[in-house]
Amino acid sequence: MKYIKICFIVLLVSCNSSVKKAPQMPGTYLMESQTVNYNNKDTKYTDLKQLKIYTDHFMMYTQLNPTDSTSGFGVGSYTSDTSGVTENIIFSASGSIKDSTNPSYKLNITTIPDGYNQVIPEIMIAGQKSELTEVYQKVGTTVKSSLDGVWKELESYGIKKNDTTRNNWIQYKAFYQGYFMFGQSQKDSSSVRQTAIGFGTFEVVGNNQIKETDINSSLPVVAGHSFMVEYELNGTDQYTQTITYPDSSRSVEKYERLK
Repeated sequence: MKYIKICFIVLLVSCNSSVKKAPQMPGTYLMESQTVNYNNKDTKYTDLKQLKIYTDHFMMYTQLNPTDSTSGFGVGSYTSDTSGVTENIIFSASGSIKDSTNPSYKLNITTIPDGYNQVIPEIMIAGQKSELTEVYQKVGTTVKSSLDGVWKELESYGIKKNDTTRNNWIQYKAFYQGYFMFGQSQKDSSSVRQTAIGFGTFEVVGNNQIKETDINSSLPVVAGHSFMVEYELNGTDQYTQTITYPDSSRSVEKYERLK
């Protein structure tokens, strides 16, 4: 009887270990490679600079192609179940193109010890139906911040002496586990859309002050530089940030948390 009981326990543990679970996505991930399969031919990219953040309910990614400085970003909500992850895009832009279709993507997720692999079996890339595979490495710290989350800019403006210039763009920003990113889309004076991104690390350095260090950005004045950012929370779902530059000019941005 004792032998039978032990066998039953072993069988029970074995069965439970094989139960498929929903992927737990919250985290910050740096893309290591991207592979596009079209007409059964793989094209692998390893030089793309892409960071992706998942919070409890939202996601955002930013990408920079160092070859031609083309940048893109996307932001949306997501759900996770035993079949994988479904991303519902709220806004995305790349180069001179803004996607107004609000697509949803079903991701097949395979977790690995230091990150995850994702496969989108069918996705339109440059007008061609393709399969997209991306490999991500988990980065970031365990330090939490009151700014952690995905945010949409409500308004922003620059102040130089007595002049105030308001910005006419769409911008999102995300913070999580010591990393941050921003994505910006606007039309220039010729009505041509421009996309700009940046991502890097941040740390709290004082009361209502963080230090942002941009690792990658499509904006030369931002890439590789650090900025001291003053911020003021209005409750838990709104905040205002101010950057003061050496010439005493300032940029002010107001954000609302996606929820």
